[in-house]
Amino acid sequence: MDKPILSRQAFWDVDMDKIDYEKNAAYVVEKVIERGKAEDFDNLLKYYGFEKVGKLALKANWLSDISINFCCILFNVKPTDFKCYGKKQLNRLHWDF
Repeated sequence: MDKPILSRQAFWDVDMDKIDYEKNAAYVVEKVIERGKAEDFDNLLKYYGFEKVGKLALKANWLSDISINFCCILFNVKPTDFKCYGKKQLNRLHWDF
């Protein structure tokens, strides 16, 4: 497989033909988890493999709480394992009025 088969739903803001799916794997995984369709996620797992997608999800710069919870159940991890979880907590403490 040359590249994963993904819909434009998660990649509305970029030219999908110019994405390097190996070099930018973290970006692709983050976009699909956050904005992709179920079929996109399935194709992502087929392309990268379950373990790699799980590791890249943990390194995501930003994921919504719903996406973090989904990944926690799927990959059997805790919210605090996510890089972006700590950032979210810091932001809430600083500007929470």
